[in-house]
Amino acid sequence: MSVDARRELGIFLRAHRERLNPQEIGLNPGGRRRTPGLRREEVAALAGVGIAWYTWLEQGRVSASRQVVESIARTLRLDGEGLRHVLTLSGLAAPKLPADPGLAARIRPVLDSWPLSPALLLDRHFDMLAWNDAYGALWGDPGLIPTERRNLMWVMANDPHARRLVLDWEPLAMTVFQQFRRQAGPYLDDVRTGEIYALLEQDRPDLTHWWQCPSVAALTTRDVVVEGPITLIFSLFRPAEEPDALILLQTPREEADRLRMAGLVTRALPATGEVVGRDR
Repeated sequence: MSVDARRELGIFLRAHRERLNPQEIGLNPGGRRRTPGLRREEVAALAGVGIAWYTWLEQGRVSASRQVVESIARTLRLDGEGLRHVLTLSGLAAPKLPADPGLAARIRPVLDSWPLSPALLLDRHFDMLAWNDAYGALWGDPGLIPTERRNLMWVMANDPHARRLVLDWEPLAMTVFQQFRRQAGPYLDDVRTGEIYALLEQDRPDLTHWWQCPSVAALTTRDVVVEGPITLIFSLFRPAEEPDALILLQTPREEADRLRMAGLVTRALPATGEVVGRDR
C-alpha cells in the first residue's frame, strides 16, 4: 500500500466520519460538538480498534487488514462503491459485482450510434450481449450462433469467417484469449468460465497449448486489418456501472476504410433497414 494511497484513504475516512450524524448510528449527540459528525474515538470504539491506531489510519501512517477495513466501513455506513473504494485504497480486492441483466438494453443505443464502426458488448466471460449493425455486417450475426457458444473467444478460435477475415489472425486471436484469461482470472470458480474452457478444449483440441497456457495480456488499442482491405482501430471501454463488462469498438482508420464499411453495412441491410437475423 503506497504512501499516497494511505493518505487518500485517511482523507476519505475522515470526510465520511465528519459527514455522519451520530443519531444515524444510535449515538446520543451529547451536547455541543467541536467538529461535525462522529468523533474519532466513537468510530474506533464502534469498529473495535484502538483510538491511537485509528488516528494513525486517518493520518495515513498505517495500513489495515481486510477485517479492520470492512469493520470501519460498516461503522461509517459505507457500502457499494464506497466500500469498493476503501478496499481498493487499502490494496485489497474489492467484492465482485453481480452481473447486471439490464446492461445490454441500456448500452445497445450506444452501440447503434456508431453506424460504421463495428461495436460489441461483452460480459465478464466474453459472452456477447449486444452488437450493432456494422458488427453483424462485417463479422456475421452473433444471433445465429448457439447461445452457449456465443462467446468472443470461441468465435475467434472456431468461426471460419473470422479466421479468413483477419489478415493476421493468430496474433490477434492469441491476444484476445490472453485478455480473456486476464478478465476471467477473478472468476475461475464461476460455472460459466468452466463451460467456456470445456467448449474450447472440445471444439479446438489442436489449440490445447493455448487453452493450457497461463499467460495474460491486455488487448490494448491497435490497428487490425481485415479483408477489403479495411483498417480498424480496436479499442476496449468499460461501462462505469459494470466495470467487468467490455465494449469492443472497431473504428475505421481512414476515409477509405469508412467508405468500405459503409458499403458492407448497406449490402447487409434489406429494404426494411434491419440486419437479417438480428436477434439478441
